Amino acid sequence: MSRFGNLGHRLYQGEVSFDFVGRRKLWYSISGAIVLLAAIGLAMGLHLGIEFKGGSVYTVTKPGLTVSQAQDSANKITHDSTALVQKTDKGAIKIQVSSEDKIPASTFIQELSTDLKVPANQINAQVVGPSWGHEISQKALLGLVIFMVLVTVYLAIAFEWRMAVAALVALIHDLLITIGVYALVGFEVTPGTVIGFLTILGYSLYDTVVVFDTVKENTRGITKQNKRTYSEAANAGLNQTLVRSINTTVVALLPVAALLFIGGGLLGAGTLNDISLALFIGLTAGAYSSICVATPLFAQLKEQQPEMKALAKRVAQRRAAEAKAAAEAPQDAEADGGDDDLPAGMVGQRNQPVSRSRSKGRPSGKH
Repeated sequence: MSRFGNLGHRLYQGEVSFDFVGRRKLWYSISGAIVLLAAIGLAMGLHLGIEFKGGSVYTVTKPGLTVSQAQDSANKITHDSTALVQKTDKGAIKIQVSSEDKIPASTFIQELSTDLKVPANQINAQVVGPSWGHEISQKALLGLVIFMVLVTVYLAIAFEWRMAVAALVALIHDLLITIGVYALVGFEVTPGTVIGFLTILGYSLYDTVVVFDTVKENTRGITKQNKRTYSEAANAGLNQTLVRSINTTVVALLPVAALLFIGGGLLGAGTLNDISLALFIGLTAGAYSSICVATPLFAQLKEQQPEMKALAKRVAQRRAAEAKAAAEAPQDAEADGGDDDLPAGMVGQRNQPVSRSRSKGRPSGKH
């Protein structure tokens, strides 16, 4: 960790640097490929929970009944494996059946009672309509639109419109990847998943704004010099916050991973799985987009300004002049050292000290 901390110090001081902005085409290509896969997944459709499609929830209470036994019975009744079976914290077994199976509740209870050898009166049935999930989706979409409008206005006022555009693109990038992964892998989308989707937007925006703030400080008055371009200054700001962004992401991912793999995976808490999985994917995508998408895109937009184009031209001219001077310097040194090859006993004039050479034959001024 000390080496990592030392790397952070060297990145902040500019002793080492990763060229994220200069390699923006590479990041754009990677993001484009991931987003394309996500779009294909979305075109295939999301696996919506019964809160969105409607269905029935059966709760069975029987000592010793396992999830696998209940899953086998539900599969026999529905003739497929779409039923979601979970164990509740009270020891009961909850079976969720989609309305697409079109099995009457009385029939399902009767067959379940016979197969599991449980009295029918110990099976609780609850019908869930699709209107609740539909209402939640509409409100979430409305909240998402309002959130993005407010974010755009805030960034345009606090920073500038180019930062607002870059941050908005990064937000949409993170959202598409997260939802696309759900669609491709076939994870069930529940109201908890929607909450997770909305939560990652705030984190992604926070990480992006931190980087933008450093870039803003690094590029203040940049047109008054000709040592580096705007993209190079933006890349320096990105490197200064790189370790901080990585540390923040790791610290945020640790509790989410605990919820996902221990709470959801080992303990079987389904709701924790829904939220933590969305957070885990979204946090990872958000850290990537703030470094490899938002800042390179913002620098690219800034480079389109006439004053930044003029700055890039001055920097290129300065570097060309320095390169030319550096290329000529070794030739002069070689010419200076050429007298070393003269035969012994012969001393060239250029081997004499400059002060002596110039003062020879001139009045010393000391009389």
